[in-house]
Amino acid sequence: MTTPWSHRYAYRTKTLTSSTIRELLKLTQRPEVISFAGGLPAPELFPIGEFQQACQRVLDENGGAALQYSTTEGYLPLREMIARHSVRYGLAAKPENVLITSGSQQALDLIAKLLINRGDRALVEAPTYLGALQAFNVYGAEYVSVPTDDDGLRTDQLDEALRSGPKFMYILPNFQNPSGVTLALERRKTLVALADKYGVPIVEDDPYGQLRYEGEHLPPLLVLDRETRGIRRDNGYHLGNVIYLSTFSKTLAPGLRLGWIVAPPDVIARLVQLKQGADLHTSTFTQMVAYEVARGGFLDQHIRRLRDVYRERRGVMLEALEECFPPASGVTWTRPQGGLFLWLRLPEGMDSHRLLEAALRRDVAFVPGSSFFANDAEGRRYMRLNFSNAQPDLIREGIRRLAAATLEQLREPASP
Repeated sequence: MTTPWSHRYAYRTKTLTSSTIRELLKLTQRPEVISFAGGLPAPELFPIGEFQQACQRVLDENGGAALQYSTTEGYLPLREMIARHSVRYGLAAKPENVLITSGSQQALDLIAKLLINRGDRALVEAPTYLGALQAFNVYGAEYVSVPTDDDGLRTDQLDEALRSGPKFMYILPNFQNPSGVTLALERRKTLVALADKYGVPIVEDDPYGQLRYEGEHLPPLLVLDRETRGIRRDNGYHLGNVIYLSTFSKTLAPGLRLGWIVAPPDVIARLVQLKQGADLHTSTFTQMVAYEVARGGFLDQHIRRLRDVYRERRGVMLEALEECFPPASGVTWTRPQGGLFLWLRLPEGMDSHRLLEAALRRDVAFVPGSSFFANDAEGRRYMRLNFSNAQPDLIREGIRRLAAATLEQLREPASP
């Protein structure tokens, strides 16, 4: 529909699209729908009591500061806590390396503003996080896609991709969204070495790293980069080829909209300038409340509880898939060691968009795979399932409904 405003929109708005997941969530509000569509944590696990106490404590003890403007970099005690917690993963960040953002989505937007000129290429995994594609598209990014398998990014195809001159790489090494796969250690080392060889920086997005249910923790790309370059841990982040992102959305609550960036001080300084033009600073009150909830060891305790619950739900979904999709169906899926997602591959000729229509008629929802590819035609055989948000009995029933819709479509002639 044309309006008096239409001809006034900036050119960049021509590339805007709505998030498939946000639109799907509107369709799944009906209580009878079992939704595997959103990347939603389990709401029954939100620490509501702790937040109630923390809100009151912040207002009682520091209400004036909590309701006042603050620094763009973020609440210093929160940044100090993030820096302390990062040490256990080898990051050894300092508060001056940390910028608090309004969710990791703002972090992606700020990084896109910082790095992308129209026509610049970003190297991404195929598939990759659709929120990153949304953020990068606004600034006119073009893409070099490298496929993944069960061990993550295919680094055997990376050398040729890097010769095309991407501005940066965007990588999710742990329990990737959407596929759930984890980048193997040797591939991490190869990736970092090639990034150093070609002088291409890495944006490492790690929202799920603490949600590991089996296997050993693997070092972040940021740590491997520093080792490759011979940078001592106590030398700060003045050097390095990696910008690291994470969030409280998957460990405390997504409604907080709290994420952070770890980067060299000169990069942080530029990001601060960009953030000032966006929102001045992330909510002071929210940051102070999150700090009060997380400190004193509660966050570690809470994450252990999340791991126990999500490990069970992942297992239930995997068992249900084995029961409902016989090998003859041709449907295969990943077996993630952590995170929130499974990734299903449909038989050749099937289309997940068409399947979604049939699934919604049976009151079950998922996200079609094409949303997660820079070239969406690649993903029409794939679908993403979230296992964290539904109770085990609903997971079993939802997979039963999904299998019924899938097997019904397998019996139908393919669409031209």
